[in-house]
Amino acid sequence: MKKKLALILCLVLAACLVAGCTYLPTVGLSSLYQAAQSATSTDTATASSDSDTVTISREQYERYQQFDQLLTIMDIVAQDYYQEVDTATMIEGASAGLLDAIGDPYTFYYTPEAYAELWEDDEGEYAGIGIQISGNYLTGICTVSRVFANSPAEAAGVHKGDILYRVGEDLYVTATNLDEAVSIMRGTPGTTVDVTFLRGEDQLTFTIERATVNINRVESGMLDDQVGYIILYEFSGDCAEKFTEAVAQLAEQGAKGLIIDLRDNGGGWVQDATDIADIFLDAGVVCTARYRDGYEYSYRTKDGKTDMALVVLVNENSASSSEILTGCLKDRADATVVGVTTYGKGIIQAVMQIDESGAGMQLTVAEYVTPNGNAIHKIGITPDVEVTLDEGDNGMHEFGDLTDAQLKRAYEVMLEKLEKE
Repeated sequence: MKKKLALILCLVLAACLVAGCTYLPTVGLSSLYQAAQSATSTDTATASSDSDTVTISREQYERYQQFDQLLTIMDIVAQDYYQEVDTATMIEGASAGLLDAIGDPYTFYYTPEAYAELWEDDEGEYAGIGIQISGNYLTGICTVSRVFANSPAEAAGVHKGDILYRVGEDLYVTATNLDEAVSIMRGTPGTTVDVTFLRGEDQLTFTIERATVNINRVESGMLDDQVGYIILYEFSGDCAEKFTEAVAQLAEQGAKGLIIDLRDNGGGWVQDATDIADIFLDAGVVCTARYRDGYEYSYRTKDGKTDMALVVLVNENSASSSEILTGCLKDRADATVVGVTTYGKGIIQAVMQIDESGAGMQLTVAEYVTPNGNAIHKIGITPDVEVTLDEGDNGMHEFGDLTDAQLKRAYEVMLEKLEKE
């Protein structure tokens, strides 16, 4: 009976996380079980230390009863399946299924291994092949948005714009199983993995040796004696600190205007977007998150800003925190947006560990609007100056290369802005 109660409590914990219960996300299974054993009130769970009998309240019973079907399935499997099964793996699958059933591609379960890898990424170093992937949940296509310099992928000949098609012999990659594909591509330095890409009409398979990859999130330099240029690849790790340093260095070199390149930046932490916006703004709103219960929370900047003319360069893969920063600078810093309409991810997720095993989850908790109240989700941000890449241009340009049609137009717009000042 104790074993079944533990199983019930585990499943209830997962379900209550999905339902948004206020007390369960910080109370683990062991705490609930100890409470059930130690409680003495007749309207709370009780258990005798020398008995297999556990008494629970009617409210708790009715909550647990909704999981009776799952328990029945597990009992049938345990009794009749032709091989021994791993109960823990089944519970893990049930947890993932609870979140998947919501139908939100941004809400999902992390295995302990995947959750650890999430924070490994944030530290800026990992063992793998050295590519950044942008997964489109509408089309399912996963595109290489960046090939890290001096990485195994670069040495093998992987290009930005390649479509990740298959990892290993049988994992055909879509946005929904991208995490699994990433886990396979990672591993011990010196070992190899077969990865297949689509490039135009060609299918290319590379055997790539894994190595330690260092993630540089910010790249900066001067395009001329007045115009600075910063590429921000993602909002994570030390990106805000590095971005701040880059702005200061460019200002020292005489930059009066700054082009911020957020193309193919799929987003990241909202606080990083807030910290970067704070460089260019006095006190005010960055974005406002709106929650289901009507509560609103505004991310805010402080007084004290760096005065620079701003152009923000975006494309169809600029999403989430990229759109938060773009929308804020457009609304409040007179930034001119150049490129094509952004992705349109105007929702915010919370990431949390859910138990002592190290498993975690990501849950969509709010929708956000820009300082002027503009919604982004499934809409995106329309640029002030629209410019597409030339046909056949896969975006593989050296830093600051003005043969890049979008960067060239952003540079021209910046020169026009500086002439007016």
